[in-house]
Amino acid sequence: MRVVLAEDLFLLRDGLVRMLEAHGFEIAAAVESGPELARALAESQPDVAVVDVRLPPSHTDEGLQCALAARRARPGLPVLVLSQHVEQLYARELLADGAGGVGYLLKDRVFDAEEFTGAIRRVAAGGTAMDPQVISQLLTRRGQDGPVAALTPRELQVLELMAEGRSNTAIAAHLVVTERAVAKHTSNIFAKLGLEVSEDDNRRVLAVLAYLDHGRA
Repeated sequence: MRVVLAEDLFLLRDGLVRMLEAHGFEIAAAVESGPELARALAESQPDVAVVDVRLPPSHTDEGLQCALAARRARPGLPVLVLSQHVEQLYARELLADGAGGVGYLLKDRVFDAEEFTGAIRRVAAGGTAMDPQVISQLLTRRGQDGPVAALTPRELQVLELMAEGRSNTAIAAHLVVTERAVAKHTSNIFAKLGLEVSEDDNRRVLAVLAYLDHGRA
């Protein structure tokens, strides 16, 4: 799997390169600025881009904007965004096209190699890898009224785990319940949110996230 990595801090960038190579990834390019990222994404045609939100020269959201531009030029390009803090605006922009292959992780997550590389593989396969803190804020934002408020505490737990990209099996293990119970909760969630039930885990997570972010206030 070929990866384009963008991170302006040398020590972190070098550490990520070494970690990814040790886990079988091929680093197509490892860059430190927005212009370099734009060129690398256009020339390398990677399987996935792992991008710091803030890159030189602007140190604002240049990394995210470069990745989104590349995704518009190549629809479906898997993008995993790394950020120091939760920024709902960045999460909304990343999810805006309603397509798969997106992730938003806080940088703290990169220190768990298995979790981080698993997130990259999930995004590259067209799934999602949303940081629990991002999901929590999006749910809180929509949870004061509307359909989300109708969810039970257990259904809300299941929804958060779904949004992280976990399968029914993983959710069942985390909550120490049966897969049948998770399937029932999932059906209830979709019914309450007015979403069509789908067996496609990636599509259903994206649908839920899009609804929470762009649904009725």
